Amino acid sequence: MVHNGEGPGAAASRLTGRAAARERPLSGSLSEVALDGGPVVVVKRADAPGAVAAEVAGLRWLAATDTVRLPAVRGHDTRWLVLDRVPAGRPGPEAAVRFGRALARLHAAGAPAFGSPPPGGPEDAYIGLAPMRNVPGADWPAWYAEHRVLPYLRRAADDGTLDRDEAGVLDRVCERLPRLAGPAEPPARLHGDLWHGNVLWGTDGHVRLIDPAAHGGHRETDLAMLQLFDCPHLERVLDGYRATTPLADGWRDRVGLHQLFPLLVHAVLFGRGYAEQALAVARRILAP
Repeated sequence: MVHNGEGPGAAASRLTGRAAARERPLSGSLSEVALDGGPVVVVKRADAPGAVAAEVAGLRWLAATDTVRLPAVRGHDTRWLVLDRVPAGRPGPEAAVRFGRALARLHAAGAPAFGSPPPGGPEDAYIGLAPMRNVPGADWPAWYAEHRVLPYLRRAADDGTLDRDEAGVLDRVCERLPRLAGPAEPPARLHGDLWHGNVLWGTDGHVRLIDPAAHGGHRETDLAMLQLFDCPHLERVLDGYRATTPLADGWRDRVGLHQLFPLLVHAVLFGRGYAEQALAVARRILAP
């Protein structure tokens, strides 16, 4: 049921059963609400159909592994999501190692297929504000090209963000994916949108993850996104990860390949600068 004109405080009160004592806006669709006699929560408004369902399903699927830490879901409906607030701490090397270990265990929990959505999650989901379809596939190179690179490449070309010759460069990377992908791996359970803004460093010395675009995928994709947007203490995160689950030979050479997906998503959402980054990565991949 949609409650027209409802604000974040009223939504939090309705979904948790506790009166809202005070509220303050954070950014965009996010607000912080202090509940009467209860915790401080973050209230998120989603205007896209299915966005809340996808996020809640992703949070629950990741939390079911008992590996990475996530904020608890206090309530939700089709438009509003209420989560525990994560008190902000400072990034630290020990927390980074713990996070890396937990992330490795999360990935190892696996998924039924590449592109499989979380149980109860919709096929038509989102990565940030961009639509993202979760369509299962058995072969990672073919699936990655068809469902993670080409949809955003076509949209960027249609919008004029990439011209025809530039789009052709990225098409050639997709054609060569079977040779570029490295050793075959089973589907991993991915956060799916693991840029540093979705990695919250808590005051308790533990990292919590927010805003998943969870699906079955290649574990190197999550790691490549951490590197693309400069996660604090990245090498310590990778140390913890590799101490728990070694990475396949040549993984550093494939970072750019896995970054094409988030770069093209950002090109669609934010324009030419990210398209140029994607082109530079593609040209390095194709260089002899």
